[in-house]
Amino acid sequence: MAAQWLKQTGWITVLASGLALGWHSLGQAVQLANGQVYFDRPPRLVDSSVLRDRTAAPNVGYFFSLEVPADAGEPLQSVAIAQRDGETFTREIEYELDETEAFVGTRRRRGADLPVATTTWDDETNTAVVTFDPPVPPGTDLTIRLEAERNPRRSGIYLFGITAYPAGADPYGQFLGYGRLHFYDSGNDSIFDSRWQGDRPFSIH
Repeated sequence: MAAQWLKQTGWITVLASGLALGWHSLGQAVQLANGQVYFDRPPRLVDSSVLRDRTAAPNVGYFFSLEVPADAGEPLQSVAIAQRDGETFTREIEYELDETEAFVGTRRRRGADLPVATTTWDDETNTAVVTFDPPVPPGTDLTIRLEAERNPRRSGIYLFGITAYPAGADPYGQFLGYGRLHFYDSGNDSIFDSRWQGDRPFSIH
């Protein structure tokens, strides 16, 4: 079971790299001899949702909730949210990056705001990167809200790959899994039907 977990989370590669290059621990965090920093225990994707899931609905927020474990070893510096298969016009999502929010807790149990330093966008990979300043400390449950100009025009299941980065000059991104949102044709609104896919790949048949 332990070996399977190591393989699924990519830590076999990390361990092999550490043995080859040499590493040491800063507190609980893992740092390779080349300066690259890893979480000792990575964050976890726990939920993803959108309140209004009709196609083309305007001014909507996408919510992604994470847990940063108390024994993470490093605070959370940034989170990359990459839409899968978002290149076509009907599946395209345009964000209002300046409207990005983050807060402690979940969408339905919102706590204190967390300071978002920047939210950047990469056209080639359809990825939004949310950076915190200061970083989010271990032991924090948090939610990121991305504001979109409108929902995609095409109905169906959409996947968003979530990658977390620890604080440090050369952080290693830990892939957490796919957040899954389901959009329905206009007139067939199904509130709260969007759900997360956890840390397992999701395939559409």
